[in-house]
Amino acid sequence: MDYSLGLFSPTSLLGTIALILLLYIIINSLTAEELRKEPPGPRPWPLLGNLMQLDLKRLFVTLHEMSRKYGNIFTVYFGPNKVVVLAGFKTVKEALVGFAEEFGDRATPKVLHDFIQNHGIIFCNGETWKEMRRFALTTLRDFGMGKRLAEDKIVEECHYLIQEFEKHKGKPFDTTRLVNYATSNIISSIVYGSRFEYDDPRFKNMVARANENIQLSGSASVQLYNMFPRLFYWINNRKKIWRNASENVNDIQNLITGLKETLNPERCRGFVDRFLMQKRKEEDKQNLKTQYHEKNLIFSVASLFAAGTDTTAATIRWGLLFMVKYPDIQSQVQRELDREVGSRQICVEDRKNLPYTDAVIHETQRVANIIPLSVPHKTSRDVTFQGYFIKKDTVVIPLLTSVLYDENEWESPHAFNPSHFLDKDGKFIKREAFLPFSAGRRMCLGEGLAKMELFLIFSNLLQHFRFSPAPGVREEDLLLTPYVGFTLTPSPHELCATIRS
Repeated sequence: MDYSLGLFSPTSLLGTIALILLLYIIINSLTAEELRKEPPGPRPWPLLGNLMQLDLKRLFVTLHEMSRKYGNIFTVYFGPNKVVVLAGFKTVKEALVGFAEEFGDRATPKVLHDFIQNHGIIFCNGETWKEMRRFALTTLRDFGMGKRLAEDKIVEECHYLIQEFEKHKGKPFDTTRLVNYATSNIISSIVYGSRFEYDDPRFKNMVARANENIQLSGSASVQLYNMFPRLFYWINNRKKIWRNASENVNDIQNLITGLKETLNPERCRGFVDRFLMQKRKEEDKQNLKTQYHEKNLIFSVASLFAAGTDTTAATIRWGLLFMVKYPDIQSQVQRELDREVGSRQICVEDRKNLPYTDAVIHETQRVANIIPLSVPHKTSRDVTFQGYFIKKDTVVIPLLTSVLYDENEWESPHAFNPSHFLDKDGKFIKREAFLPFSAGRRMCLGEGLAKMELFLIFSNLLQHFRFSPAPGVREEDLLLTPYVGFTLTPSPHELCATIRS
């Protein structure tokens, strides 16, 4: 009998094909599962997610601690909302720079999305973001960001700020209001073409509202609203944010109306004028898809005003507090200023001759950790990153606190140590892991202006004043615990500014 014929019988052939298909499906599914391996993280509860494991008042601390357990890429659920956290310098940089497109969209918190609705510069995506960011960058550069024109505006504002500090005659005072006015005026002079007097009621209210909204945006109650908008619609902090934002929009509209009435194409005064002129060109071309309309103008101005005020002002206030806390460092800065500049006006060109002062400013930015969670990102498409699958439209938090305090990058990450930015010869050195302005497509568009402001304001104040604690307060008793909002600002305190002889 010829048994070989059985090998090719219809039944055995079908069985062989079925077995091959089954093996193919199993292997393919295992490969797909491996490719779709999602970042690890704590097990979420239904609906609540990981809410019970999160300290909403110090969320950046909780997430940093979680990264030590789950690694540099992990998943956490803010209520029902899935979030991927990126931790550590190498991971954050690779994502934001190496995968710039994939991690380049903005996730807008619910409390802001309801109001802004994809307008302006910061909290928007798509063509709106591309065109508004391009326009803002070009305009800011044209009006002096990183150039002499901006330097002159900052130096002028330094004089007003110094005069206000002098009025306190060495007695203790809270620097918050005055420093906020100074940084607000610098961005206002670029946006509107002119500064405001410090006692201007409208200006004072706009600054106060913008700062309050930044603080409230990071509050525990607003974070709960972002997670469960239907359940927490009633909270007072959400209502305050809307009220403040609405009133600031009204003030911005009135300021724009005044500039529109006096618009002269031959004499462009600032960002608003440039936008209005471009808007007219688009209207003349009857471009129905133009991004140059009133809502984009209003929310672009609001974004520049708020962002250009809060973070820079907070950094300067932290810098002054650190100088009071560490008087020996303050003395070393002032010796360098006296030696290299003397009593003449400090200019940007002096920075290269003031390495220690520059190092102190950079270390202030690092330790202050102003925006610990960065501004939330969102994936623009499905992406496999460092072996993990992250789905399109997933909210991503580049944990900047884990970058600025990365133990693999900084010699003494938890200490205030200007030597982080100095070589053995005392010369200033750049550090890759210094990312207070974030990185990639969404990095701070006002970085150049902010750096100039920080250097000129801080060095001018240290040139003119000796800063010390309020009477009865010892340096070692000064608390460096931040007031936590969307940004980290110094807790309320007073200091003394004594004119140097």
